[in-house]
Amino acid sequence: MIATLHIQVCSKNNLPILLKSYCTTPFKIVNITEDKSNPTLQLMLMSSSPGILNGDEYNILIEVAENAALQLHTQAYQRLFNMQLCATQTANVHIQAHASFIYLPHPTVPHAGASFVNTSNFYLQKNSTLIFGEVLTCGRKLNNEAFLFNKYHSITNIFMQKKLVIKENLLLQPSQFDVSIMGQLEGFTHQASMVCIHPTMNVPKLIPVLIAALHTQLNIEFGVSATPVNGVIIRLLGNGAEQLFSCLQQIFALLRQQLKQL
Repeated sequence: MIATLHIQVCSKNNLPILLKSYCTTPFKIVNITEDKSNPTLQLMLMSSSPGILNGDEYNILIEVAENAALQLHTQAYQRLFNMQLCATQTANVHIQAHASFIYLPHPTVPHAGASFVNTSNFYLQKNSTLIFGEVLTCGRKLNNEAFLFNKYHSITNIFMQKKLVIKENLLLQPSQFDVSIMGQLEGFTHQASMVCIHPTMNVPKLIPVLIAALHTQLNIEFGVSATPVNGVIIRLLGNGAEQLFSCLQQIFALLRQQLKQL
C-alpha cells in the first residue's frame, strides 16, 4: 500500500490554524485540541491498519508556517508485521522561523521477520523549535520474538538553514550481528532517543536538570549531550517500552517548564 499524508499549519491572530489536511488510506487526522486558546495545535495521527505490512510505502509531508506550533500525537504502538520484502516510511517536516513541531510517537514493535526503513528529514530555520523522540522495542518479547526481525533502519537528518547539523543512523540487523555486545545494546532490549532544539534554551543549565531526573529511573542507562546547534540530545537504554516512553514524556514536561511557550 502506498499512503500519503500532508499537513499544513499556519498562524492567525497568534493561534494555530490547520490550513490543509490531506491523507489517503490508512491515515486519518483528528484535531484533539481541547482549549481553542492553546497556542499549539494538537493533532492525532490515526491509522485504520493494524500496523505496517509487507511492501507498504508511507510518504509524509508536514509544513509548519512562521509563528505556528504543532504537536502531533499517535494513537497506539506502531507494529511492523512479518514481511517478505521491506516497508518504508519517509517524512519531510518543514519548520519555519519562530515555529515549533513536537512529535513523540508511541514505541515501535517489529514482529519476527519484519524489515523497515524509516527516514525523517527536518528542515529548520534559525528560530525554529523541534522536539522529536522515538522508542524502539526488541519485538514481542512475551511471544519469544525478541530480536527476530530482519532489519530496522532509522535515519534522521536535521537541517538548520539548509545545513545538515544532526544525523542519526540507527541500523539493527540481529541476524547479521550480535546486538548485545559492547557498543550495541549491551544486554538491554529497548532503546530510545530524543532531540530538542530551541533558539533560547539554556543548555548548560538544562543538562544537569535532565540528568538528575533520569537518575531517578531504575534499570536504565542514559546519556545527555549538547547538540551542535542550541539544543540537547538524549539516549536511553532499558528493558521496557512503557518505561522509556514515560521517560520521554517526563523529559518533555521538564522542557515545558523551561520553555514556557511549548
